[in-house]
Amino acid sequence: MEYEVIPAWHQLLPGFAGPSRAILLKGEGFALPARTISMIPALRSRFNAAFATGSYESLLALLHRRCGVPVEFRVAETPIFVPLALLDEMAAAGASLTRTLMGNPAYLAAARSAIPEGYSVAGETAHPHFLTADFALARDAAGELVPRLVEIQAFPSVYAYQAVLTGAYRQTFGLDSTLGCFLSGMNEKQYWALLARTVLSAHDPENVVLTEVDPRRQKTLPDFELTAQRLGISVVDISTLEAVGNKLHYRNAAGRLVPIHRIYNRAIADELIAREIKLPVDLARAWDVEWAGHPDWYFLISKFSIPWLSRPPGAYPVVPPAAFLDEFLAGPGRDVLEAAGVSLPAGSGPETVYSTLLLKPLFSFAGKGIQFDPTQAQLEAIPESQRPNYLLQERMSFVPTIETPHGLTQAEIRILYLWPDGGSLTPALSLVRLGRGRMMGVDHNRNQQWVGASAAFFPGESRVEPT
Repeated sequence: MEYEVIPAWHQLLPGFAGPSRAILLKGEGFALPARTISMIPALRSRFNAAFATGSYESLLALLHRRCGVPVEFRVAETPIFVPLALLDEMAAAGASLTRTLMGNPAYLAAARSAIPEGYSVAGETAHPHFLTADFALARDAAGELVPRLVEIQAFPSVYAYQAVLTGAYRQTFGLDSTLGCFLSGMNEKQYWALLARTVLSAHDPENVVLTEVDPRRQKTLPDFELTAQRLGISVVDISTLEAVGNKLHYRNAAGRLVPIHRIYNRAIADELIAREIKLPVDLARAWDVEWAGHPDWYFLISKFSIPWLSRPPGAYPVVPPAAFLDEFLAGPGRDVLEAAGVSLPAGSGPETVYSTLLLKPLFSFAGKGIQFDPTQAQLEAIPESQRPNYLLQERMSFVPTIETPHGLTQAEIRILYLWPDGGSLTPALSLVRLGRGRMMGVDHNRNQQWVGASAAFFPGESRVEPT
């Protein structure tokens, strides 16, 4: 296959800001060139040799002080060190996939029809304000180490916490000032300014709220607290919103009713559904309010997109083959997977095990509901009406690339994008999850060391500036 180097590739994707070079696979959409990825062994060896257990305790204490609340999920003892080119390639892939989806009316119509009844919200924005794209490092057919998409979601992540985590790693372990972590050429000050612009737009922080279900009990509370500290907004339980006329309001710390002009939404529909929470206001009604992270985008760019992105003729090699469960059991989905090179057992009896596939619910968060090695009986046990809400995706083997005192460890890298009103889709920062378990989420790697939530640094010019 022929690769073509395209300078200023972001000019080909209107509304996207990013690095200046990428590799495109001619005639087959976006792809990454086959090559061995160096994880910068010199930096890894230097960090491991200097590591002391006391430093890790200092890291956790520093995070606690800066967040103002305990960090309840596991933080890894180490960041990772990767070439900026690797992060740029992942960022380019996520942006290209997003543009493909947003430019496909048939896809958007199908995704919109999959929104659970009663959970479509009025006032959908022209584009998502937040986007995350998760990538694994896997071996391709030629044995080369390449990024592969795990999932893509138009929903906020821990933008504030992740920036603070990178600073905590840098301070605790004395990382060199020439190591960068922010993307698109930004420094820390510019990152916080872009986050503020995306969340606040032109509104007074008093009239902007971060909404979540029971936020004080969420593991992401440190991010909420840091967002409130840095942006000056309030964190509000979405179940306490109050309506006065056509406006939504919240009660501030003094109990005063304050009008809401913009909502930074962190409430996930899955949790509202699972906990059978009935909101005091009908969000399907057209309220006089803006959204930073409109809830519908959570559904419109999600795991629902993966079968669409992996279908020929426009299949993206970075996307693993996938099919909706109903189509798989009916036959066409199975044909698609086999045509894409996925090895499937010949039989389809009740005890047939699909060891090369993962069963995933479409709308779930943090790896909830994922099933390894599903059997035919388990697939058929899902009610027929629910089968369109599941997909079967080729199971990827994460390649362990991070050397630790406890053995080689796998890394999943998430690219965090921001897309402010009147601005461009911009890769801003990366988030890393380290694990040696079957799954990469921090909840799936308990009782282990040198695993958990982490950050990525890359060599480059000095990017450390006072905030």
